[in-house]
Order: sequence, then structure tokens, then C-alpha cells
Amino acid sequence: MSTATSLTPALQPPVSIESLLGRRSDLWRGRARGRAVPEGVPTGHQALDRELPWGGWPPGSLIELLAGHPGDGLGLVVPALARLSTGLRWVLLVDPPWHPFAPALAARGLALERLVVAEAGERLAWGAEQGLRSGACSAVLVWGGRWEGAALRRLQLAAQDGDALGFLFRDAAAARNPSPAPLRLRVAGIGAGYRVEVLKQRGAPPGAVMDLGLATSP
Repeated sequence: MSTATSLTPALQPPVSIESLLGRRSDLWRGRARGRAVPEGVPTGHQALDRELPWGGWPPGSLIELLAGHPGDGLGLVVPALARLSTGLRWVLLVDPPWHPFAPALAARGLALERLVVAEAGERLAWGAEQGLRSGACSAVLVWGGRWEGAALRRLQLAAQDGDALGFLFRDAAAARNPSPAPLRLRVAGIGAGYRVEVLKQRGAPPGAVMDLGLATSP
């Protein structure tokens, strides 16, 4: 008597959905309960820190600041820049729309000896990416340029690789287009401060609106 060979595959132990999702680094799963969130860089604004899931600016990330005027938003990030400038790495400004007023920045605690201003022109995207990826910069601030999905993803990956904060100042109209940036804020100057709206934050719902003053400590 011949013995039939079974063609039925051996049963495999069940795989949980958590295990399957854990193998995909390109998926955003929202805020995972019970999982540690990387500690952020304090923004210098307590109300904003409380709103953000990292408790500050997301580390090693691209952050978009969308505003109607190119200069809006810099004052919002100066407290964090002042904190970072006490370290050994540089704060790099790429194509700012005006020449930075050094006395005002110094008065708010920024160590000018750690500040570098670069004019990149047509090589804006390349210069920003190199600064973020270098590991020599704690923060890179970028103004201008035409940004699409692939270029934005390169900036986000460069920020991760260099463990740097990437602040990209864009026109408010950019809010209509998607972005891989973990954090997107709409910023408008009001009096001596800013009105900030959270358009996107990875791991928490958007929509919060807050009024923030400039007189905050780094």
C-alpha cells in the first residue's frame, strides 16, 4: 500500500497584528499607549510643551512653521535655539529673509558664537539637507524654496540621521498640501507674541490653538 504525501502546509503559530505592524517602520500608528515617547526639546512656552506629545519640539525631526509673513515664527523658536546654543553644536540659518539682528538674539540668550548664517540660493535644499545630516548642527532653520513630497522626506530623514531640529518656514498656503513632517504649526504674529495652531502632530490630534507671548525663558 502506498502512502499518500500530504500537500497541506504545516500550520504556523498565529501572528499578532502588533507583531506585523512592528515590522513596518514606514507606518504611522498614532500615539501608542504605554509606549515611551522620545523626550522633546523644551520650546520655552509651557502651553505649547503641554500640547505636544514630546513635551517640546520633536527630537531629530522636521518641523514646519507656516505663516503669512516670512519673518513670523522665528521668535517662537528662539528660546529653544538659546538652549541648544549652549552646547557644542551649531545653529544654522539657511537663507533667512533678513539679516539677523545679533543684539536682539543675544538679549534672548542665544550664544552668537554658535550661530552660522548661510546663503544657499539655488542649492537651498542641498544646503539644508547637508546641515541637518552633518551631526554638527543642533538646529537648522530654512526659509524659501519650493518643497514637494520627496524633498521634504529627505529633510525629515536628514534630521533623523543628524539628530537635529529642522525648522522649515513656509507660506501659509502650504497647509493645503500633505507633508511627512511630524509637526506642522500655523503661526501668526499678534501684538508681542504669536497665535499658534497645531495643524499636525504625530501621535496626537491636531486642532489646538493657543496665544503665546515672547517673554519666556529658554
